[in-house]
Amino acid sequence: MNTDTSEKGLEALIVAHLIASRTVNVKRAGERQGDYFAAAPGYVQGDPADFDRDHAVDRAKLLHFLRTTQPQVVERLRLTDDLALRSFLHRLQGELARRGVVDVLRKGISHQSDAVDLFYGTPTPGNRQAAERFQQNIFSITRQVRYSKDESRLALDLCIFVNGLPFATFELKNSLTKQTYSDAIEQYKRDRDPKELLFQFGRCAVHFAVDDQQVWMCTHLQGKQSWFLPFNQGFNDGAGNPPNPRGLATAYLWEEVLQPRSLANIIENFAQIVEEEDSKSKRKKRKQIFPRYHQLDVVRTLLADAQQRGAGQRYLIQHSAGSGKSNSITWLAHQLVELKTGQVAWEPSNQVSSKNLVADTAAQQPVFDSVIVVTDRRNLDKQIRDNIRRFAQVSAVVGAVTEGSVQLRQFLQEGKKIIISTVQKFPFILEELSDQHRGRRFAIIIDEAHSSQGGRTTAAMHAALAANATADDAEEEASIEDIINHLMETRRMLPNASYFAFTATPKNKTLELFGDPVRVGDAVQHRPFHSYTMKQAIQEGFILDVLTSYTPVASYYRLTKTVEDDPEFDVKKAQRKLRRYVEGNAHAIREKAEIMVDHFHDRVLARQKIGGQARSMVVTGSIRHAIDCFFAVQAYLIERKSPYRAIVAFSGEPEYNGKKVTEAALNGFASALIPERFREDPYRFLIVADKFQTGYDEPLLHTMYVDKVLAGVKAVQTLSRLNRAHPQKRDTFVLDFVNDVDAIEAAFAPYYRTTILSGETDPNKLHDLKADLDGYQVYANDDVELLVERYLKGADRDQLDPILDRCVATYQVDLDEEGQVAFKGKAKAFVRTYNFLAAVLPYTNAAWEKLAIFLSFLTPKLPAPQETDLASGILETIDMESYRVEVQATRTIALADKDGAIDPVPVGDAGRLSEPELDLLSSIVRAFNEQWGNIEWKDSDKIHRLITEEIPAAVAQDTAYANARKNADRATARIEHDQALQRVMLNFLTVQTELFREFSNNPGFKKWLADMTFMLTYEQAEPAA
Repeated sequence: MNTDTSEKGLEALIVAHLIASRTVNVKRAGERQGDYFAAAPGYVQGDPADFDRDHAVDRAKLLHFLRTTQPQVVERLRLTDDLALRSFLHRLQGELARRGVVDVLRKGISHQSDAVDLFYGTPTPGNRQAAERFQQNIFSITRQVRYSKDESRLALDLCIFVNGLPFATFELKNSLTKQTYSDAIEQYKRDRDPKELLFQFGRCAVHFAVDDQQVWMCTHLQGKQSWFLPFNQGFNDGAGNPPNPRGLATAYLWEEVLQPRSLANIIENFAQIVEEEDSKSKRKKRKQIFPRYHQLDVVRTLLADAQQRGAGQRYLIQHSAGSGKSNSITWLAHQLVELKTGQVAWEPSNQVSSKNLVADTAAQQPVFDSVIVVTDRRNLDKQIRDNIRRFAQVSAVVGAVTEGSVQLRQFLQEGKKIIISTVQKFPFILEELSDQHRGRRFAIIIDEAHSSQGGRTTAAMHAALAANATADDAEEEASIEDIINHLMETRRMLPNASYFAFTATPKNKTLELFGDPVRVGDAVQHRPFHSYTMKQAIQEGFILDVLTSYTPVASYYRLTKTVEDDPEFDVKKAQRKLRRYVEGNAHAIREKAEIMVDHFHDRVLARQKIGGQARSMVVTGSIRHAIDCFFAVQAYLIERKSPYRAIVAFSGEPEYNGKKVTEAALNGFASALIPERFREDPYRFLIVADKFQTGYDEPLLHTMYVDKVLAGVKAVQTLSRLNRAHPQKRDTFVLDFVNDVDAIEAAFAPYYRTTILSGETDPNKLHDLKADLDGYQVYANDDVELLVERYLKGADRDQLDPILDRCVATYQVDLDEEGQVAFKGKAKAFVRTYNFLAAVLPYTNAAWEKLAIFLSFLTPKLPAPQETDLASGILETIDMESYRVEVQATRTIALADKDGAIDPVPVGDAGRLSEPELDLLSSIVRAFNEQWGNIEWKDSDKIHRLITEEIPAAVAQDTAYANARKNADRATARIEHDQALQRVMLNFLTVQTELFREFSNNPGFKKWLADMTFMLTYEQAEPAA
């Protein structure tokens, strides 16, 4: 008999494996013979004839569960009576439609005078009654379910029921028969009518499209609009699944995920329906959430490790931007609260080892007393808070710190288990944690870890939560040495806290603080505990590749000298000032505004990107630049008669043209409403200055216009705002006025796959820095000892300053300008490096600690050397003669398929003065024009004649344009001019292909030529009568 390679064969394989899963009875140590702990029930095979099409339930399994578990309820509700049963099923159907199957399973339903349980949750170890109830759950799998009253409909391949309620459906394909998961997806979209009861929203938690290589899932069937996401393990940091030496590549689905204990865990702790309210219309939209594989895996892996190893661990989770980190954090936080010692955190199968079971519930202690969630994204604070509350059985479990440290103390006293804080409040809150809380065990979940951790914030966090607080002994006052040792201990990673750090782009400091150390040869590298890479997310289509359509824009300027003499200026500083001058020039800003608006209308809106809903972001380099750009874009949108408008986003109340302004005043609505209003018309442009460049998730964002220098993590974070997926989003677009392809590629390369720290920071560099600093003789060892002693004893400020002022005087008198720069640079480097290393080193050094304290007071008092600005005044000596931009070819930036290695934290050396390079103003202007000058034409003289003479003359002779010049207003004349120019340029197609190509393919050149020709020709006309 040959192997069955058909869909039916795969169907039979899955069913056979699940049914083969049997309950494992495990005898607990110390119990009487015959006393057993039931791990989980096994699957039974359902009969498709038992499927009730009127109510979309397996009636036989539902009634069997109710009769077995709640016979009194069955009797009181008379469920043996057909009429009464129909009434009950009608009530059940209404609750399923209103609340969804997950909530109905969790909480049951009320019918008449009875509360009806429909599922029994996973028991805690030692709870015999709960274990017996859990055993009574009926997990069934049914083949070929005929779900429709229309007999002509095809049958569904598989359906999993929990106590008779449908939980998951499956369409199966087999690549050996030349059909794959994509055919299964199409079958769902084409043949599975979402109006059918079984496929309506919330009636099942998930719908799987499965073949022998991949698994995809959908939580809401909507016909052709159904959105399927991958549910794969990933392979080689990319999409798909690894080869399985024991079976099919997708066997993890039925061998792990669908096992009863795993499925029960998903029901209880992951799957949910959330409601999102439109603040304007107040209409609520429901969304069903089911974890993707990487989310399920990271939470379960972390829980298992934390349960086994307890508090005091560090975990770095590198998950790509847009990968659902906020949901992963939510699921982790509320399950960490319930985690207990001696408890099985989770089991993928029904096999539970007796060594993991603790019979004495009193011996089971919480692994963590409280979970603190720290988020760097203010807009995620509420999102995470609301998500956790949906899972928490008691609302008193969760507290959000919105008012400061007093509120935090109150939360701890009230027994709040989950405390949520933004990074902005967290450092101040930690200072207020009293000694009585320092002996508690904490789980600290850090969202976007690279920005939430740094020097003093980390030290403050550690100090506030330290397990061993130093207290004054009743008989003997603590010595300075005791206090020093305590300070060093509090700066190190704490034994009473575990850190769970989530980020998409880990920096070297983050990797060294939280990553797993791995010895490779002579070096100790640090790797993430768990990763879901940018590569995998892109390949799976979960996020979009923002580098597939990257278009650099070259800027060209021509400056002219406006003074007769030829003074000298510092070349480097002059070039920087000139570049800022031309980029901030009103004409340049207007040019770029027109290019952005025209591009968005012609290339984005006209092509119905994201179904015509596409939005754009303009990234600027300063608040002034953002406001200038905002006004320029708004003006051109009005001039173009566009129905769309822009929003500007910046922080604070800067002064603009002599008046203080706010984003709320410019936009006409509160700052907090920006994300919501941006999703509504008429707003299509969001112009930002250091806002919304991190942590902002807007799937409608399609195009980004970059007018700011970006590098490293900042570049990745900023451009990644575009990567959020949307069912109608197929691509993204970046138009970059400042950066080039090489710079962007270098920024993204370390984060395409798993990021690895190549080695550890060398602490011996601190010895070298200290020796160098001591050698300057700015301070004496007695100065350090005396200041530290006075400071730690709480001396008044006037007892510290004389010591510091004496050292400052020595610094100013004994060191020359170069020595001052070197000493101050080394001092800053020492404090910065020590604050970092003190958190990770396994040993302490009192001399380092004392010097760090001393230098942290001394450095701010050291005056910076006065450096003459040898480029001052250059802007008064030049003027901008011309400016234009050239949109270059769109590029796809391909990243190397390898792990990214980054170097450890550098131990900084001294700053040093740079010798100014002086040059004549004329030479500086000439060099600037050469760098930012013009297109290299093959026949520049001929092109110049065409542009300045022949083309304007031909356009001026156009009849329609001539009439418009005489009889219409300027705006109408401009429209006729542009059409006339297009006709004139067509005539040059055969005689001057180089010029026509630039005109056709280079929007910047086209616009510059049109503006110049219009200026030359419109002014020739007589004023309209």
